[in-house]
Amino acid sequence: MRTKLLIVLAAALCAVGAASANNGHGIRYSFLGTLTTTPSNGGVSINVVGGNKPALRAMLGAPVTQTFAYGSTTEFLEWSQGKPAVVQAGNLAAGDYVWVHVRAPRGTSLADLEKAPAGIVGDHGAQLFKPDKPLYLFRGRLASVGNGTVSVNVTGGNHRALRLLLGAGGSQTFTFGDDTIFLLWQGKVPTVIDSTKLVVGDRIVVRIRAAAKSSLAQVETTAANHVGEREPATAK
Repeated sequence: MRTKLLIVLAAALCAVGAASANNGHGIRYSFLGTLTTTPSNGGVSINVVGGNKPALRAMLGAPVTQTFAYGSTTEFLEWSQGKPAVVQAGNLAAGDYVWVHVRAPRGTSLADLEKAPAGIVGDHGAQLFKPDKPLYLFRGRLASVGNGTVSVNVTGGNHRALRLLLGAGGSQTFTFGDDTIFLLWQGKVPTVIDSTKLVVGDRIVVRIRAAAKSSLAQVETTAANHVGEREPATAK
């Protein structure tokens, strides 16, 4: 009997992944699942366990096992200890957790989503990491790099981050440390760099894991987990 993705499951998993965003090519549909087999012949087959709101809305009433297309422009990323590496489809293994990101117009059917080549397929291994602290994500333009700090003209972020910025100025300074991972994205391909390679004026994303209900000052003095330069919206 074919398993159905229930509405209750969709509601419970709406927080998984980042919110979708327009970039002139439709919105982002992000599906989280476990690979049923190594991708081949232009198809990525997964058992869907979550996703962002548009993806889960498209999945309502459908079997959890779905196959998404990939093509010559699809980037396969393998994440290890927070760092991504560009790999080939054949490097992915059955049972791994993957994010499949597809861009399409709002309201696109699941059948049509599966035909559109994925932009990024991110492999996170056999065990999906579940952080014990919530994420505060800030987007903006890099203003300066100091000794253990980055100053950012913040223009956006996730709900937790934006809530902290209510009544605060747009220019904020964040802390980084020895364990902070810096990534430079060139298109959909990331490279690990260090803070000295950051370029003032570039788009920047700062990800910080801090205790729930932290103040802005507490978040800013917590060392960032990731700092992404020129990061695309679908990076995961």
